[in-house]
Amino acid sequence: FFYCCVLPSSSEGFGVAEKIVLLTFISAVILMAILGNLLVMVAVCRDRQLRKIKTNYFIVSLAFADLLVSVLVMPFGAIELVQDNWIYGEMFCLVRTSLDVLLTTASILHLCCISLDRYYAICCQPLVYRNKMTPLRIAVMLGGCWVIPTFISFLPIMQGWNSIGIIDLIQQRQFNKASNSTYCIFMVNKPYAITCSVVAFYIPFFLMVLAYYRIYVTAREHARQIRVLQRAGAPTDGRQHPPDQHSTHRMKAETKAAKTLCIIMGCFCLCWAPFFVTNIVDPFINYTVPGKLWTAFLWLGYINSGLNPFLYAFLNKSFRRAFLIILCCGDERYRRPSILGQTVPCSTTTINGSTHVLR
Repeated sequence: FFYCCVLPSSSEGFGVAEKIVLLTFISAVILMAILGNLLVMVAVCRDRQLRKIKTNYFIVSLAFADLLVSVLVMPFGAIELVQDNWIYGEMFCLVRTSLDVLLTTASILHLCCISLDRYYAICCQPLVYRNKMTPLRIAVMLGGCWVIPTFISFLPIMQGWNSIGIIDLIQQRQFNKASNSTYCIFMVNKPYAITCSVVAFYIPFFLMVLAYYRIYVTAREHARQIRVLQRAGAPTDGRQHPPDQHSTHRMKAETKAAKTLCIIMGCFCLCWAPFFVTNIVDPFINYTVPGKLWTAFLWLGYINSGLNPFLYAFLNKSFRRAFLIILCCGDERYRRPSILGQTVPCSTTTINGSTHVLR
């Protein structure tokens, strides 16, 4: 996103050992992103229970966007970073940069939609959630996640709106006479930097913070109400009635879901905030941010594309089970127990749009 290579004025290139270490790290990031996001997509496609949860439509689309980042964007950035030269021509530089902006913005917007979906599922009544998250509305939201980034990527970049007023500076940094190297430089003027940063990061960030704050407040209020009801209705022998156990299980599930998504958001902020803060500041300090710092912040953002699948695997029980079934070739030990075959008392409850069996 807003790709800036290591500028010749701020870098003397990498040594052989540094290139080996850098290439190993970058290859690991790319491989992690490709395999992780493919695993998420296959898991949702193969698991019927995962397909029933509306949020997972956003998760599959998010995984697809992150997969395209790891296949169409990261490899070319890695090649230029290691070779310290851009060999694919000016037109492909614009195409690659446009894809970078498009796909990374789409990834961020998907995370925003997931947070809004969880807000309606946890903070609103079930009827409100069903009215809000209809198939048509989900389709519109998914379409917006892909269409909106187009207006800040291919359209302005191909028209050169981002370079108005700074063309001379861009041309100066595109070619290094000392090393006879060409660079894929993407610099932005002040209006473009502000507009794109607001659309691609700051507005989604604000909506995500608001949604997760409301989820946190709702979870705490539910927990307080459950504690009050348990104290008021506790029997003399100290045992809990099934309704209290049912409420406790529900509250634990909702709280865990909120914490999981908050962790995902925290990783998102850690990965992308440094880049977008620098992206707005740089034009106002005459583009003096060091090139290596730009590159570090950019790849920190790329890491987010490979991080989400692992967060789902470790923090979401349904995804973890689906991943184990895929990786273990359908081992029966990891399949959901059949309700008809239960040998112990159980009940079912609907939490966040999915049905769970409580033993």
